[in-house]
Amino acid sequence: MLAAAKSDTSGRVDLQTAGNNCPRFSVWPRDKRLTIYESGRAGDNSGVQHRGELTKTARECQIGADRVTVKYGFAGRVLLGPRGKAGTLTLPLKVHVTDASRNLVSTEKVNVKVKIQQGMPVGYFSAVRQVSFAVKSGVPPGDYNVFVAFDRNVPGSG
Repeated sequence: MLAAAKSDTSGRVDLQTAGNNCPRFSVWPRDKRLTIYESGRAGDNSGVQHRGELTKTARECQIGADRVTVKYGFAGRVLLGPRGKAGTLTLPLKVHVTDASRNLVSTEKVNVKVKIQQGMPVGYFSAVRQVSFAVKSGVPPGDYNVFVAFDRNVPGSG
């Protein structure tokens, strides 16, 4: 699964597996990227510490009578900005599950660690996790969506 997440560059559902009634898994469009600024310099390009980007996704699922478990993977990269430093960074993300009407079913906070080597301006990350949720009677599991997104509610983000 992780190999599939690293090789899928679209960030969208694989059309070949979309028909198996598994909930779709994708990157929340407006939160695909996250920029962290030096304190007091939000919006100033010369104050950028680092920028994260979600680039790849993959998923598989187990469907029960009233519950679905989605095993998902995502990958991305972090680029250092003018104020960035090598070391280990923590990226804040959220995973949202929505129903067919885009009503929020659940949200989980996820932190991903990224190591950036000295002398290298980029670091890569990937994770494989799972989420399980109840499915309403009569609603196909494929009507649900699982989204991954950067959490913009952190100090210094933009």
